[in-house]
Amino acid sequence: MKIVSRVDDLKRSLAEFREGGKSVGLVPTMGALHEGHKSLVERARRENDVVVVSVFLNPTQFNNAEDLRTYPRTADADAAMLESCGVDIAFMPTVEDIYPEPDTRVFHLGSVAEVMEGAMRPGHFNGVCQIVSKLFMFVEPTRAYFGEKDFQQIAVIKAMVAQLGFNLEIVECPCIREEDGLAKSSRNVRLTPLVRKVAPAIYRTLKESLRFAEDHSVEQTHDWVVTTINAYPEMEVEYFSICDGDTLLPVDSWDASDHVVGCITVYCGDVREIDNITYKK
Repeated sequence: MKIVSRVDDLKRSLAEFREGGKSVGLVPTMGALHEGHKSLVERARRENDVVVVSVFLNPTQFNNAEDLRTYPRTADADAAMLESCGVDIAFMPTVEDIYPEPDTRVFHLGSVAEVMEGAMRPGHFNGVCQIVSKLFMFVEPTRAYFGEKDFQQIAVIKAMVAQLGFNLEIVECPCIREEDGLAKSSRNVRLTPLVRKVAPAIYRTLKESLRFAEDHSVEQTHDWVVTTINAYPEMEVEYFSICDGDTLLPVDSWDASDHVVGCITVYCGDVREIDNITYKK
């Protein structure tokens, strides 16, 4: 595995592969890699001749300085995992490598970027689009891989790809979970033992809501999920949106769309956990 930090070195390394017309799979990450990331890398390895994984903690997508400060940083362990997965190039740049000049681009992507996380974390998705678009320009991948845990992020990136005309395939990969159902996340290491014990109730409640929704309205289902999770003193729902799976706009009835998804964010202690469930597709 080749580890590069400079954009020029990345492009030079990829040019060697491109001479043979090889397909390139890209897995963008912010580091602190876990089994969820590994599953993305393994799929990229199966479907492409060359696999590039970026490891970059992107400051422009953090609207909370404390969240950026406390985000886990495990560069040596990340590199070891990537090498064990057969990655060809690990791109591990510095902030100066990615942003030699401030990125002043502003993306206007409509409802998918304005609701839920877009509303709660102003500027977050603009930062996501800044870094992901740069990676797409640097790597020019055949395919890019993202986990379905970040359901809204995938919708935002698809909108950005369409708007900027990138010629690549966005591959959505299933959420990887712990044995007790908690979605794997780099932030899970920050959960206290007590909060870690109750956090699986998020996904358990979402799964139970599928059955509840069979004979209850959207509003009743929403309220039941929020009330059930908030009954745990260690957790508080920031939002739960039952929405159209394409526009991400809220729906008021199960018949309003053929694709209905429930997206939730819960404060588990001081750690923010996201998850989702599909009601109709």
